Amino acid sequence: MEFKVNSKELEKLLSKIIPAVPTRTPMPVLENFLFEIKDGLLTIYATDLEISLKSSLKIVSEENTKILLPAKLLYDVIKSLSDTTIRFDIQSSGKVILITDQGKYNLSYLDEAEFPEIPDFPNTTSSEELNEITINGSDLRFAFEKTAFAMSKEEMRPAMMGTLFQFTEEGLRFVTTDGHRLANLLNKNIKLDVESQYVLPERAVSVLLKILDEKDVKIYLSKSHMSFKLNEFELISRLIKQKYPDYSSVIPLENEFDLEVETKDLHSVIKRMMLFSTSNTRRVKFSIKENNLEISAEDLDLGASGTENLICKYKGDALEIGFNSAYVNDVLSHLASEKKIVFKLHSATKAVIILPTEAKENYELMMLLMPVRLNN
Repeated sequence: MEFKVNSKELEKLLSKIIPAVPTRTPMPVLENFLFEIKDGLLTIYATDLEISLKSSLKIVSEENTKILLPAKLLYDVIKSLSDTTIRFDIQSSGKVILITDQGKYNLSYLDEAEFPEIPDFPNTTSSEELNEITINGSDLRFAFEKTAFAMSKEEMRPAMMGTLFQFTEEGLRFVTTDGHRLANLLNKNIKLDVESQYVLPERAVSVLLKILDEKDVKIYLSKSHMSFKLNEFELISRLIKQKYPDYSSVIPLENEFDLEVETKDLHSVIKRMMLFSTSNTRRVKFSIKENNLEISAEDLDLGASGTENLICKYKGDALEIGFNSAYVNDVLSHLASEKKIVFKLHSATKAVIILPTEAKENYELMMLLMPVRLNN
């Protein structure tokens, strides 16, 4: 059988799909694209078993078929071509001939039977309950950009290696934590009839961050998978099955001391103090009293230290508290668009809440940092 396709249209489609092709895998079948031609629609799939990507393109074809083609080789060939028409000639001998005005390129194809089955949303045959929401792509990107940095990288805590989607009466919360810092963003516009939660792996979040735009995204949620549909493009991800820890139990309720600072000024100081913080602890000390914040760091191995003072607004008792400077830097990097922020403190050993001074309409953003000991 034969079909024709424009090289640049195919390249655009493959570029969206190839992130799901694993670079190293014990299952060689995953190194292929699945080409499915059905009723004049070419749909191409790729999967690494954790995430699956698929996209479609209308073509002229009188026959239906499914074949597996080597993903990297095909993508590299298509990418190298100028804007031209490619004729795919699929032969029964197990060969595909790509024919352009300039040349012919022979590829071998495999039978599609070994390729893993990819869930089809919303037409899943599973009896699982399926929920559905629509969210603007810019809003979803904003949520990931503000929270993704705090996902854990420790495989011993698999639930924390993803982003929690928590549907509550207030709206949809995006929560990430690695036990040292926590990011919590509430979108009040997105609600489900039932309270539920899903943990999306980091891999899916990182791919979505590359492809989301301002268009609406339809999300299907089952107990085992989450599907994101963007026009003719779809990402399907397995969910992390472990229950997400009760993060609300670490959010302190009694933090009555308020430290208000200019975000940009504090971030500049932290970047400089990182140069002086000891490499193993990365500790930076905040010495806070009325209208003055002293920030200091010391590297005993190098015999180097730095101290700076910032004007601030502070309501509370004089306090000295230590932080990991890299974690403070991460939080401030993700609050860079905020002119001013407030640190809500209680003592040198209690978690600190960090909030923007100006709330955005229909959003609530909160960061949390665990302090480090100063006397070690």
